[in-house]
Amino acid sequence: MSDRADRLAESVAGRALDSLLVTSLVNVEYLTGFNGSNGACLVGPDSRTFLTDFRYAERASQLEGWEVEVVSGEWLAGLAGQLFGRVGIEDDKVTVRTARKLEEATAGRCELIDAGGLVEALRRVKGEAEVAAIAAAAELTDEIYAETFERGLTGRTEAEVAAYAVARMREQGAEPSFAPIVAAGPNGALPHAVPGPREIVRGELVVIDMGSRLDGYCSDCTRTVATGDLSDEAAEIYAVTLEANQLALAEVAAGRSASEIDEVARGVIKEAGYGEFFGHGLGHGVGMEVHEAPRLGPRSDDVLLAGDVVTVEPGIYLPGRCGVRIEDLVVVGEAAVERNLSAHPKALIHAD
Repeated sequence: MSDRADRLAESVAGRALDSLLVTSLVNVEYLTGFNGSNGACLVGPDSRTFLTDFRYAERASQLEGWEVEVVSGEWLAGLAGQLFGRVGIEDDKVTVRTARKLEEATAGRCELIDAGGLVEALRRVKGEAEVAAIAAAAELTDEIYAETFERGLTGRTEAEVAAYAVARMREQGAEPSFAPIVAAGPNGALPHAVPGPREIVRGELVVIDMGSRLDGYCSDCTRTVATGDLSDEAAEIYAVTLEANQLALAEVAAGRSASEIDEVARGVIKEAGYGEFFGHGLGHGVGMEVHEAPRLGPRSDDVLLAGDVVTVEPGIYLPGRCGVRIEDLVVVGEAAVERNLSAHPKALIHAD
């Protein structure tokens, strides 16, 4: 944790700021390990201040390397009382109303500077312990996939399958990193379908997208399975999507353009005649949040870095008929994928 604060302090100094006010609770947890409902960090080149309220005073006193200030009274006024000089704020996280209140409370004492993204830049490349935590969450997700398919899908509702997955995560001390997607038959054509009362029947594709959050880190994985013999069309789009996934994974490496990797997968789908049915980006970073930098998509300016943890998730969605998405979670290495954290098989399986 101290190393993270030190690296942030270097970024703060590099932006000619006297301090950075960190109010995003995810970023606060990244810097300090504190995961309560109210806290903030003020990081300067030579200062580390953690602010919270009375409820967390005892917990905060155990933070190593941080000077603790317990705010009494109105929270924003308490924060404002600590701000002097050129102060960066997380403008991508702070509401307009909050920023205005801080400006009013600090008028003449400091200048608030937009400085969002400094902590996220540190969070992007994952250390060994972080990869291990994400891998553990991914392993749990793989186990739940195996259990879900072993129970069978036919005759169950989408909502029932989703509820089972969430219950199994919680039984093992995890939480879903997002609300699971279970989309059967024509609902599979909705990339972010909400599981509903529709009963899963034989002879259709079922798209299941889920992830676990364990020890503060997330996983994300999508598998599409069959509940019996498929139409030629459904079998074809599965094969095309799988090829797109595999060829894109082969291109993942440090220094590669995120948009170029997206185009590899998109090119496979276009060549097969389904280009108009792949309307989202190829993937995204995963860490403490399920959607982080970098972004893999046709308009992304990101270049992959060794230590990025990203998804590769091409899909084909045929309105009113069916859909397929195949998503792996991988660690980016210098010359190739260092590790694929999604171990559940991708060959088309039947989970009747």
